[in-house]
Amino acid sequence: MRVRVRLFASLRETMGQGEVWLDLPAGATPEAAWGRLCEACPALQERRRSLSAAVNRRYVPFEAALEDGDELVFIPPVAGG
Repeated sequence: MRVRVRLFASLRETMGQGEVWLDLPAGATPEAAWGRLCEACPALQERRRSLSAAVNRRYVPFEAALEDGDELVFIPPVAGG
């Protein structure tokens, strides 16, 4: 299956791009997609603990099953006031 991954803020800066298409096996999860991104850009690995994931604009656990054509967004913590 093919999933569109969008990266924002510091994740986009670290990866060097804001969007990536991943080919993943059926039943893959956001955790598996994150692992694939980290293979391509090891500097991302240390960021996992502070991230949230959203699929098709809904927050999901990292263990949720993805489907072909999903939009997966990894969301870094937001600071401000």
